[in-house]
Amino acid sequence: MSEEDFPSSPYRCIECNQEASELYRDYNHGVLKLTICKSCQKVVDKYIEYDPVIILINAILCKAQVYRHILFNTKINIHGKLCMFCLLCEAYLRWWQLQDSNQNIAPDDLIRYAKEWDFYRMFAIASLEQSAFFAGIFTFLWIKRLMTAKKKPHFILLLKALLLSSYGKLLLIPAVIWEHDYTILCLRLIKVFVLTSNFQAIRVTLNISRMLSLLAILSGLLLESCMVFFFQRMEWDVGSDCAFYREQDF
Repeated sequence: MSEEDFPSSPYRCIECNQEASELYRDYNHGVLKLTICKSCQKVVDKYIEYDPVIILINAILCKAQVYRHILFNTKINIHGKLCMFCLLCEAYLRWWQLQDSNQNIAPDDLIRYAKEWDFYRMFAIASLEQSAFFAGIFTFLWIKRLMTAKKKPHFILLLKALLLSSYGKLLLIPAVIWEHDYTILCLRLIKVFVLTSNFQAIRVTLNISRMLSLLAILSGLLLESCMVFFFQRMEWDVGSDCAFYREQDF
């Protein structure tokens, strides 16, 4: 199965990524039997019997099987809410660092107005940078499709997968609350974790090689870096207001 071939059946085998018509069969008196994949002869989706905590742990470990379970075999519809909450977390982190670095002697009402505007500004910048990251990924995949003359990838499904796999940004808030001498290292590790999750989401969703997934991530990072550089050259330069952006690239 190529990366652009999406099955008509509603489910996928978490082991071999082949289509499946059902995950289990319900017999009388509540007796359930898990479906066996016709291709790999393994259980189509073993995670339907697992506790959500176990599924979360496997997702943190970035296992391809659990990503297939979440993306194809469940009906999770929290992409928009999760994206908004992650952007709010990132905007708060930037805003918090900005306030910590500023020393303002303006009147109280002016300070409150300036702080509110700064938060909105941080939210807008975080949104644009994430949009640039996704746009870089989609552009690379689109060019790759044109070069190989293959069918159009399922970009809607890929966008949902990228939004879900960015849940690691929620760790930004604990990193601020429990501030310590290793905050910079923690933020960089969170960034690496989010990128690793995005990498796995692309590979699982499109069923492509690790190399193509890595190139897609690098394309996204390149366009995101260009966006950061652009903001630093604007009149309301982020980098001049807060050294955090120069050091963390968040």
